[in-house]
Amino acid sequence: MRMKRLLQIFVLAILSLGFVALGAAQTGGLKLPPYKKVRLKNGVTLLLMERHTVPLVDFSVVIRAGSAADAEGKEGVAWMAANLLRKGTKARNADQFSSELDFIGGQFFAGVGFDNSRVSAQFVKKDIGKGLDLLSDVLLNPTFPQDEFSKLLKQRVDALKSSKDQAQAVIAAYFNAYLYGHHPYGRPTTGDEKSLAALTRDDVQKFYQTFYTPANIILAVAGDFSTSEMEKILTEKFGTWPARQTPAVSIPDVAVVTGKKLLLIDKPDSTQTYYRIGNLGITRTNPDRVYLEVVNTLFGDRFTSMLNSELRIKSGLTYGAGSLFDQRKMRGPFLISTYTKNASTAQAIDKTLEVLRRLHEKGVSEEELKSVKNYILGQFPPTIETSGQLANLIAELEYYGLDEREISDFTAKINGMTLADAQRVIKQYYPLDNLVFVVIGKASEIGDVVKKYAPKVDTCNISEPGFCNSGSGPSPGHQ
Repeated sequence: MRMKRLLQIFVLAILSLGFVALGAAQTGGLKLPPYKKVRLKNGVTLLLMERHTVPLVDFSVVIRAGSAADAEGKEGVAWMAANLLRKGTKARNADQFSSELDFIGGQFFAGVGFDNSRVSAQFVKKDIGKGLDLLSDVLLNPTFPQDEFSKLLKQRVDALKSSKDQAQAVIAAYFNAYLYGHHPYGRPTTGDEKSLAALTRDDVQKFYQTFYTPANIILAVAGDFSTSEMEKILTEKFGTWPARQTPAVSIPDVAVVTGKKLLLIDKPDSTQTYYRIGNLGITRTNPDRVYLEVVNTLFGDRFTSMLNSELRIKSGLTYGAGSLFDQRKMRGPFLISTYTKNASTAQAIDKTLEVLRRLHEKGVSEEELKSVKNYILGQFPPTIETSGQLANLIAELEYYGLDEREISDFTAKINGMTLADAQRVIKQYYPLDNLVFVVIGKASEIGDVVKKYAPKVDTCNISEPGFCNSGSGPSPGHQ
């Protein structure tokens, strides 16, 4: 029964992609399908996008509190709250929820980012009544059973210990901690050894009571339904949720790191060096975000990018190198990330910095700009085709205070970008002299090698609790 329903959903999803892609090709442009916004009396924001391509309905719920809302020393509580939602309610235990979800072939996911927490679900149209019973139950009535809390906490602690055996699994947490220090973005999203040991079920319950409130909820739904009927059903399900005062989550700005700083995390058994180089980047609403997508695709966000071409294709120093602007409510990081053999650590880092300097000195050519514009305009439409993608998108736009112009203006912004625009954003947003380095590797072999990249090298061992400065270390760049 379960396999048959999953197969049906898979076939419907494939058909959906074909229909939507054809529509995009025929119109020759990008346009976000229309949707209705409703604010319930208790504060819940509903976003309703009616699409009759396939009989599926997708829900995307944004809770306006993520790991940045964790108290210092209690990192991981937001993650625990989200992941315990389905582990017990006033009406169902964890097994009952899973069994009922599986019976209708539904999907459910909960996760946490720095800015917010997310819940998503998908149901076949004919099962929408049962699906909404399950979704509303976990959002309105979670009980966070002590046994489920203890089980999940142990699993998370074990997973953290295991992840430190793989540098690539934890380097993001070390980089965030070293770049942001005591700032909320410096805290590990899923907690660390110290914070997890301090968590209690009461902490999770308190986080839920504080932040899972109607005024903090954005509920987006896209798929095969009648807008008026769905509005009525959601109002019945969520409109009676008692309103509560909700404290604002304060995420302060942070100063750019000046000069060069380097953190070396010793992993004595490592045969490879993993490193990230960067500084602060941009917010999700930065007016240059589209231009930066163009430049960064050329620099480090496709197989033929400058970074990957030099470090992998031409020199064979790595299997992959890339760069990223992680856009958040406040400035997220810009980072370059790759890895190499211990013996080629200096060669790889030198090459990385050489490519960065070349970007500043030579910029991009007219031919490169034309090529990457076509590439992006070809790659982007498939990311906003399915109902699930669209539900997630409109929920995200609402959270960050954006609107449909993010999509309708996208093609024009791409096509209107000039070489002068590219050069300006390179100079403005790509750090050259102010850089943060985080390196994980065998210190006895690479310790002397990395000293040349910064006037001072901070060190720690990967076996130490936490991520070298989370909760207690320096706050580089804070002014």
